[in-house]
Amino acid sequence: MSRKLFPVLTVFIALSMLLAACGGGGAAPEEPAAPAAEEPAAPAAEEPAAPGDTEGPAPAASQSGYGETLATVKARGNVICGGNASVPGFGFLDTEGNYAGFDIDFCKAVAAAVFGDATKFEIRALSSQERFTALQSGEIDVLIRNTTWTLSRDTDLKSNFVHTTFYDGQGFIVRKADGINTLEDLDGGTVCVQTGTTTEANLADTMAARGLSYEPVVYEDVETGWTTYEEGRCDAYTTDKSGLVARQILLQVPEDHMILDETISKEPLGPVVRHGDDQWFDIVQWVVFATFFAEEHDITSANVDDMMASTTSPREMSFFGTEGELGSFLGLDSNWAYNIVKQVGNYEEIYNRNLGPDTKTYIPRGLNSLYTDGGLLYAPAWR
Repeated sequence: MSRKLFPVLTVFIALSMLLAACGGGGAAPEEPAAPAAEEPAAPAAEEPAAPGDTEGPAPAASQSGYGETLATVKARGNVICGGNASVPGFGFLDTEGNYAGFDIDFCKAVAAAVFGDATKFEIRALSSQERFTALQSGEIDVLIRNTTWTLSRDTDLKSNFVHTTFYDGQGFIVRKADGINTLEDLDGGTVCVQTGTTTEANLADTMAARGLSYEPVVYEDVETGWTTYEEGRCDAYTTDKSGLVARQILLQVPEDHMILDETISKEPLGPVVRHGDDQWFDIVQWVVFATFFAEEHDITSANVDDMMASTTSPREMSFFGTEGELGSFLGLDSNWAYNIVKQVGNYEEIYNRNLGPDTKTYIPRGLNSLYTDGGLLYAPAWR
């Protein structure tokens, strides 16, 4: 190439590149060959986006199992709940062979939300040793069986506890004739306790902390434990106070026994689902919240139709599904919360039906009252 032409050609190439870089309206030049490099450049480290840097909603996280439980439940045609068959007031078989109780009603509430039919449920009676295995294996869809929320169960057992439905605490029942009035009176005595439970661990921790000796009389199933206690083979029986109240009425002479004032633990009880399916967790969680919301707004099974027809509250219209699309966020019909209240009731109705003052298993609500009444219950914002 002539030396005279070289500068001209160089200027021409430079002008062409400048026009392309400036986004000129002419035809795009042919893609230039990549410049050779002596060594490939190291990739730049990706900087995390600062909050608010992204435009529009963040992409949904990829999650194995999301939506699988609801799809399985719908294909099967019912919800399978792990429950109890021997705790009156919470989960038991009545004289006609039907399951009833506080926990059973929350299983019905899930069925009402998913199917619009509270009868589409099945209870699998499980022992404390069986319950988590049944949940993880997929034998049940949700565990609703007087199960305490703990860190190890929430993590190591790959379980997600939804909001607490019953705040409880561990106590002791004794025979009045034995003269036992305090925990110290059990020093050197025997205590019936179910193995494989937080109850067993709480008992050991409390007695050790107070320097009291005792002999645990362990059992696997509840019936064996109560029989052992009633036959006098242990001085006291320990479990959640709700369970003590529920079973005392079944003893041969209930008035011969008393529950000590002592409470040695916090026992938050509620439904449990498997790790890995956040949609199902959300469904069960908001089923519980729906019962709280309905009580807060005085929506009952008796007045729900009138309330739905007359309300002008945006929150209540969202709750009933007459406004908005909250149901679709859960993968449910718009009237899922209405179906819960209409067919099962609000939290107060569920509580009073099973544990209220007109039942044999009466337990004052206490912490299980709405926050407006000094309790711990309230629903998040319905929007």
